[in-house]
Amino acid sequence: MLFKQFLNDDLGCACYLVGDEHAGVAVVVDPPYYIEPVLADADRHDVRLVGVVETHTHADHVSGHGRLALEHGVPIRVHRDAGATFPHEPLDDGTEIEVGAVVLRTIHTPGHRPEHCCFAVIDRARSEEPWLVLTGDSLFVGDAGRPDLAVEAREGAEGLFHSLRRLVELGDGVEVFPGHVAGSLCGAAMSSKASTTIGFERRFNPALQGELADFLDARLGPQPPRPPNMERIVELNRGELLGPRPPLDRIDSVPDEAIVLDVRPTEAFAAGHHPGAVGIPVSGSSFATRAAFVLPERPLVLHAGDEEEAERASRALQAVALFGVSGWQEGGGTEKLEPVSLDELERLLADDTVELLDVREADERDESHIPGSRHLPYRTARAAAEAGLLNGRPVVTICESGPRAAVAASVLQAAGLDARPVLEGGVADWQGETCSFRRCGS
Repeated sequence: MLFKQFLNDDLGCACYLVGDEHAGVAVVVDPPYYIEPVLADADRHDVRLVGVVETHTHADHVSGHGRLALEHGVPIRVHRDAGATFPHEPLDDGTEIEVGAVVLRTIHTPGHRPEHCCFAVIDRARSEEPWLVLTGDSLFVGDAGRPDLAVEAREGAEGLFHSLRRLVELGDGVEVFPGHVAGSLCGAAMSSKASTTIGFERRFNPALQGELADFLDARLGPQPPRPPNMERIVELNRGELLGPRPPLDRIDSVPDEAIVLDVRPTEAFAAGHHPGAVGIPVSGSSFATRAAFVLPERPLVLHAGDEEEAERASRALQAVALFGVSGWQEGGGTEKLEPVSLDELERLLADDTVELLDVREADERDESHIPGSRHLPYRTARAAAEAGLLNGRPVVTICESGPRAAVAASVLQAAGLDARPVLEGGVADWQGETCSFRRCGS
């Protein structure tokens, strides 16, 4: 049996190559839009791709099923409730996909989405019993999928509760390989660990403890932000097949209507960048998600240290349906982003010369925040500036450790505000007074 996991560390997404090396065939489960690593591994193992299998219509990243179908003639399978309008073979509960001596048995597990399926993988050269299960966005390591992205949250949660109990019936020894690890917005508390077992999750995963009422209490509470571009991504993933994009070219000038996205490290951006540029380092975590949250719907020009960095950023942006990249240039420029140390921030606040913006999420701020700071999640900074919600005073942005503060400050600076970030440290390192907040029902 051939089994290979591919992880996208930026989005926390997982894809799987499953097949029979002896028979020379394999299928791809939940392929990313950037399919080249999967194709390379199939070539390395000398297997022919005979199918694409989707656990569901993804809301946080663009699938590669269109590229595999259009460029390589690979047929696609997805559950009939997905509403897919592209050519596909519909799946039902119990449908078996034979790949040589390997079988993927479909388990319909609605909850995260109505069409969601898991796949119990059986190697008949070993046994008729499942060896592992691909759980998509239902069961994660330490968590379960969120129920609120496709249907009303209570309906989704009730479906998910019963689906998870079906998975437990597979047996404690069955290995679990999820569709996401930490970094994804499709769950709230998943682990960065790439796999687990049914038995371990049955004992320690809070989502598998208690009765339906307990599950609903937990699942209907606060959720992470919804994935950016979610509606567009869903429509792309169930609509007309999406082929490859043209290559990224180096260009001489920035078009008038374009916005510059500087993907170099924060220190390089701060030292000098194109006036009006937004800085989000491709080397940092959650690059594509942060870009999709804060960028306006305008053509992009990438500013990078070199072509490889630009290509990496372009691929990551395509994964979240940001396809409007006009080209790339080497980064640099006359505008600077001046950081603020925590010691300087303390002085500025004492003199009442700046407004402090806490750009973390609400649950982080509830734990601890600096008195007098204003809550403005980084992902809302552009909208707040464009709506005139900031009073024109100089602002300092702060998060837990620096990266989101840098993004927010660059967005606000691009909108014409005097903004500076705390880059070294954050609220966790603040030596002065802090406050906490407990919401009703929490």
